[in-house]
Amino acid sequence: MVTPTKFPGSFPQTRMRRSRQSSWTRALVREAQLSPSDLVAAMILKDGRGVREEIKTLPGVYRLSPDQAVDEARKCADLGIPALALFPYTESKDRSTRGEEATNPDNLMCRTARAIKQAVPDIGLIGDVALDPYTDHGHDGILHGEKIINDETNDALCEQALVLARAGFDVLAPSDMMDGRIKAIRERLEHEMLHDVLLLSYAVKYASCFYGPYRDAIGSSGVLKGDKKTYQMDPANGDEGLREVALDLAEGADWVMVKPGLPYLDMVRRVKDTFAVPTFVFQVSGECAMIEAAAKSGALDRQGAMMESLLCFKRAGADGIITYFATEAAEILARV
Repeated sequence: MVTPTKFPGSFPQTRMRRSRQSSWTRALVREAQLSPSDLVAAMILKDGRGVREEIKTLPGVYRLSPDQAVDEARKCADLGIPALALFPYTESKDRSTRGEEATNPDNLMCRTARAIKQAVPDIGLIGDVALDPYTDHGHDGILHGEKIINDETNDALCEQALVLARAGFDVLAPSDMMDGRIKAIRERLEHEMLHDVLLLSYAVKYASCFYGPYRDAIGSSGVLKGDKKTYQMDPANGDEGLREVALDLAEGADWVMVKPGLPYLDMVRRVKDTFAVPTFVFQVSGECAMIEAAAKSGALDRQGAMMESLLCFKRAGADGIITYFATEAAEILARV
């Protein structure tokens, strides 16, 4: 905390409004800057061709078939967005108790990655590593009775990680919150000579109610049995998040993430100040849906709320922001 002695001056010698009096003075002293290069576009995939299917609980966001995802990747690249984060919608027929489709080298994620890399080779691809889009119980791991089995899940995640890396994903993002999965995946990548694949750990991921629209988006609504509180973090805890980050960095994570975003800006700041490593934040589906709903009701200005929320992530210390608003925000920034 900054002490008052670091702020000399008093009114009227010091008038804080002097620097706010015009657009050019405000621009000169602006502390945080948002640009398209700060954004990662979150994208939901669906099998088929020519598919652009709106998600009812996430207005303005669409499930995209691989060909449509390629078109969106081209648009993102033209706007200066450096990377995409891909997530699959999985039909119930392709879900199973152990989520075997996650390790299918020709699954939707892998086919889409190959298509995007062929068309837009310079855009970065971030692949979600977790079993929840593929399990018939909606959990991120292998379920024995009512318990998620940690180490057995890690074995499956390693296989999934290899499949995604070989398909062209530049960054693997384990979002499962199993203990030790970063070390297991890193060792497996090194053993397979995949030295350059980055690991973005969902290190500080809370058991949050803000994920609802995403679960609908990937086909998990109504599937989840119970909750995820035994592996995702308690929203009441902050120090625990720093321990999670420390462990994941020691195990080989290159980048770390805080998720959700706006309710946990304090954690973004604490992680950045404590570790000084590339720190990402995920503006999750529920956050975006709230802005959409409030704007639709006339309670706030949609564009203003969207851009302000993204800027606040930068002010809090985020290096990169995963968001469903990425392309629209980049278009707005291009006009500024």
